[in-house]
Amino acid sequence: SGDGEIQVRGPLLFSGYFNNPEEDKTAFTHDGWFRSGDLGERCEGGNIAITGRIKDIINRGGVKFNPVDVEKLLDSHPKIMQSAIVPMPDPVLGEKACAFITLRGEAAAPSLHELCDYLSSRNIAKNKLPERLVVIPEMPLTPTRKIIKGRLRLPES
Repeated sequence: SGDGEIQVRGPLLFSGYFNNPEEDKTAFTHDGWFRSGDLGERCEGGNIAITGRIKDIINRGGVKFNPVDVEKLLDSHPKIMQSAIVPMPDPVLGEKACAFITLRGEAAAPSLHELCDYLSSRNIAKNKLPERLVVIPEMPLTPTRKIIKGRLRLPES
């Protein structure tokens, strides 16, 4: 039935942030469920698969999309080692997708046009295509090797 926010509650869950009632208002629903910030979907067996993070959703002209599928395809490109898609501000659409990539070995950087052709040939919808490409030497990573998207910054134009 699609992605939704994973919310939890129970006796082992913390009851709120220390001396921070404003954070509590956004972190908990009115009836006590904790908003994890994770997106998930229920699998056939009843388990929940985490599919992304709410803060990673891109809202392009009112159409929201999770960039995970696009990132997986970019990571399969022969020139790309790692990719991350983050929203960039747009005065008309609100947000657009910006792809940050690191290169595989000594590969020459692909153009934005080349990447969009690659994604389009794999049935990625036009509204999900990145509209800017930034090549960086390495991705900012957590100790568990997850990309820290909040540290990806657009270069000054």
